[in-house]
Amino acid sequence: MAISDWPVSERSRERLLDRGAESLSDSELLAIFLRTGVKGKSAVDLARDLLKEFGSLRELMAADLSSLV
Repeated sequence: MAISDWPVSERSRERLLDRGAESLSDSELLAIFLRTGVKGKSAVDLARDLLKEFGSLRELMAADLSSLV
């Protein structure tokens, strides 16, 4: 399901604006930076997958570019 199909109150960007960054999970914050997903995955799904693969946002940011391709 596309994020645009979610209720407005559940969308990460809107929650960020309404309640601040502390109201979001790392995957939701990362999804905002990603801006878009890939075919079959929303930005939030993609962010969750990346965090699961790398273990944390810190590890993802420290990852070598070749491990992201």
